[in-house]
Formats: sequence, structure tokens, C-alpha cells
Amino acid sequence: MAKTVEELMQPVLDYLLCATPDEWVEAALKFPETILIDHAANELKAAQSAMTLMSRNPHKVDVLNKMSRLAREELVHFEQVMKILRQRDIKYLPLKASPYASKMAKFIRKTNEEILIDNLIIGSIIEARSCERFYKIAPHLDQELEKFYLSLLKSEARHFTDYLGLAQKYSKDPIDDRVQFFLEAERDAILQPDNLMRLHSGMPTDNMRT
Repeated sequence: MAKTVEELMQPVLDYLLCATPDEWVEAALKFPETILIDHAANELKAAQSAMTLMSRNPHKVDVLNKMSRLAREELVHFEQVMKILRQRDIKYLPLKASPYASKMAKFIRKTNEEILIDNLIIGSIIEARSCERFYKIAPHLDQELEKFYLSLLKSEARHFTDYLGLAQKYSKDPIDDRVQFFLEAERDAILQPDNLMRLHSGMPTDNMRT
């Protein structure tokens, strides 16, 4: 039996340390084109990140298998968003990247094993937050976009557990403390003021820009 949206989302909501504030949703709805363009860019980045993990870990077969599937799915999502942009006559333009991911990436450790573990943990958190943001904003969108965003939840929810499972598998030690560390850094990024409107931006300010 297929899971309900609520059943799909519960592990994601339990994993993240905070929900997206309503203030972010209200601000994001004022910049619908920016959110769509950034969404497309994020799907492309997610596919690129998965392929980078594959290229750096050619002897880890399960990394190759899971990241290959993930990259294909993210590219399909990218193509779907691009189709929506074309249908709505929205030009796909480069946007300045959100500092969201870099606020976690700056804490990545230095050895090869640690780099892999930390990147996998960060990947799990980004996928979980993407899923949570789609879920949060979907009810406020037009019917087409709401249906599209809700259709992404199943794969995005699985992606976060794929990343997390690989992180634990390749760590010699339990990863709970490391996961908690990055979750706290992510919560700070989400709740801190941010004047750049992006899919993963923090708390909106009075001088929001795109």
C-alpha cells in the first residue's frame, strides 16, 4: 500500500531540528520565479554532487549504485522544472548561490574517509530540507505546482536515508554525534537572517533580494 504524504514526511520531520518558519513561506511566495529557477539549479547541483561522489569512490559499489540512481532522478527533476519554466515563459538565468550548503561544508574534515562521511551526512540533510520545503510550500501554490512538488516527496525522502545509510556504513565509528553536529549547523543556517531569497535560504529580512 502506498504511503500517505504524512507517512512519507514523518521521518524527514523527525530528522531535521526545525521546521521551515511560516515567515519564509510568506516571503518565498513573493518571489515565485526565483524559487523555480533556484529549484532547477539545485536539482542540477544535486545530480553533480552525486556524480562527484561516484568519481571519488569508484571501488564502493553501493555508492556507485545509489548515487547513479539518485543522479538520474535529480536530472529528471531538473528537466521537469525546466519544462515548467518554459511553459511559464520564465527565463533560466544563473543565480548567486545560497550560502546554506557552504555553512555546513566549511566544517568538513580533512582525511579521505572523513570527507566522504561528512559529505554524505550533509547530503542527507540537504535532501531532507528540500523535501520539507517542498512539503511546506506546496499547499500555497497553484494546482499544477502543488501536484508537482508533492510528487517529488517520495524520491527526496528516500534520498536522505540513502545518504545517511551510506555514511554509517563507511564510518568506523557511530555517526550520531557527527549527524547532530551538522543538523545543528543546518538549523542555524535556516533560522539566521538571510537577505537572499533561495529555496534553502534562512529567515527573510526587510531587504530581501534575488
